[in-house]
Amino acid sequence: MAPEVLIAVITAVSVLGAAVIAAVPALLALLRRHRGAVEADGTATRDALDSLGALLNARIDDVRDDLDEVREGVARVREWQAGHDAEHLLIGQPRPRPGGES
Repeated sequence: MAPEVLIAVITAVSVLGAAVIAAVPALLALLRRHRGAVEADGTATRDALDSLGALLNARIDDVRDDLDEVREGVARVREWQAGHDAEHLLIGQPRPRPGGES
């Protein structure tokens, strides 16, 4: 190998080494800053999910309350129906059926 090529290779390696040595602290600082941003985003995401979970739980409770009201209404209708059927049995008339025929 010619001495000029050897000197060029050694120079290139030393320049690259110096660049890497100079870049390492900057890369570490960038990684630290990035980690802080990620942690902040993670905290914001957790807070958003917590508030969304609370909102979802409130909506689920509303739906459960609505279902309870519907069940109570159905129970009242069934009680009325049973009483109405009993009245028809007592007076001797057949209960009218839906569709027009009795």
